[in-house]
Amino acid sequence: MNFTAAVPSHRCWVPILDNNTVYDNDSGILSQDDLLRISIPMDSNLRPEKCRRYIQPQWHLLHLNGTFSTVTEPDTEPCVDGWVYDQSTFLSTTVTQWDLVCGSQALNSVSKFVYMTGMFIGHIVGGHLSDRFGRRLIFTCSLLKMAITETCIAFAPTFLIYCSLRFLTGISSSSLRTNSALLILEWTEPKFQAMIMALIISAGGIGQILLGGLAFAIRNWHCLQLVMSVPMFLLLIPTRWLSESARWLIVTNKPQKGLKELRKAACMNGMKNSEDALTLEVQFVVKTTMKEELEAAQTKPSPMDLFRTLNLRKRVCLLCFVRFVLLISFIGLIINAQYLSSNVFLLQCLYGVVSIPANAFGNFSMNYMGRRITQLIFMSVIGISILAIVFLPQEMQIPRIVLSTLGGAISSASITSNLVHANELVPTVIRATALGVIGIAGSAGAALSPLFMILMTYSDSLPWIIYGVLPFLGGLVALLLPETRNQPLPDSIQDVENKRKSSREAKKDVVAKVTPL
Repeated sequence: MNFTAAVPSHRCWVPILDNNTVYDNDSGILSQDDLLRISIPMDSNLRPEKCRRYIQPQWHLLHLNGTFSTVTEPDTEPCVDGWVYDQSTFLSTTVTQWDLVCGSQALNSVSKFVYMTGMFIGHIVGGHLSDRFGRRLIFTCSLLKMAITETCIAFAPTFLIYCSLRFLTGISSSSLRTNSALLILEWTEPKFQAMIMALIISAGGIGQILLGGLAFAIRNWHCLQLVMSVPMFLLLIPTRWLSESARWLIVTNKPQKGLKELRKAACMNGMKNSEDALTLEVQFVVKTTMKEELEAAQTKPSPMDLFRTLNLRKRVCLLCFVRFVLLISFIGLIINAQYLSSNVFLLQCLYGVVSIPANAFGNFSMNYMGRRITQLIFMSVIGISILAIVFLPQEMQIPRIVLSTLGGAISSASITSNLVHANELVPTVIRATALGVIGIAGSAGAALSPLFMILMTYSDSLPWIIYGVLPFLGGLVALLLPETRNQPLPDSIQDVENKRKSSREAKKDVVAKVTPL
């Protein structure tokens, strides 16, 4: 929406300027600047007003020669005949199509709010459905629904239908991201999970670069929307080869299907003797060592289960707070970084470029310093970068852009570490639901972030100070969470509550004995 819903420069439509009518006076044919001067009043910055025009052409303004008139202020009126938009950057946007400017400019924010509301619902509903029906099914359904709604957006005839489709897209978007990460992480060894999450976020960075390039080449919002949405249908083809999470199948009392997925994965990895290795003996081991998980799986988990036990409730609440403050600062920084440069395409690509090495460094840090210390350091850097902007004058554009880019890059790596930590702290049986609840907290922070800019009416520095202080609090709160580096994923709520410590140790011993097979 930075491109499809961009707000170009605009002014009122006036007949003598935009109806190809030529006016002249004693001095000859008037220039476009002269016609603009007598038709549109100037604002405090001596630029044409965006939302008002003179009721009648003010011919006397042609003879003022830069001096102020002593006559009464001419009467003005709103843009009753519409607007004229600058097409030098964007040929068309949703703003130009439905005139979301002046008195209707709040509607542009409404469409973003509707999208965020969809993400709210998608996080909790998609997570719960994933824990009930599986990661692969919900991922495929979300991808199909997102492809359909995103494509239909390009043909939306009214703004109301456009917002409705954006709402459905938000639901699909959050479910898609959550389940795509789970399908990867639940097949990954603990020592590689940080690297895998960094690769996932880096893939998003590549997408940011491609988006900036496509938006630069395609300036019509309908075409850009189609180019970004139609290829999603092609992504449905490889989903037929996706494997369901064997870990989820086992903890939901479907060991036969889990064993089948394990055999398929072993075959794809070149283990020709997988049929012999993954025998009923392994199935027996799974049943004996995960007996309590299987018994617990008979009762379908609900979102309320996240808050019934002490340790799980503590983990979820702390993770929600960290994600909340992190998204407030991250979104606040990105929104204001766009005002540091008139080239939004460059900023989009620049953010994608710097996020890749930042996540590579984040992977290194998580593996050697742990999840908690990494989040503390990264969030501190974010806070320092934002607070430093407060002390830089507007004239120092390059340092401000550098600090903004640094903050955005480290924010991306911090989000990666937070996602890794969250995945490793919540149990498999209710992991998607927990991630949905944590995602809701992040979406709330993202939605509230722009509202802090209202405080600029009291002080220009106050929003920046808030954005800069919150990451420090998030980093300190992250230290209250358990360290999970190289630790096995918890499968049940009992694991989180430390009620099955001896059983977990027995599981490791048995698996170690079976591995040589």
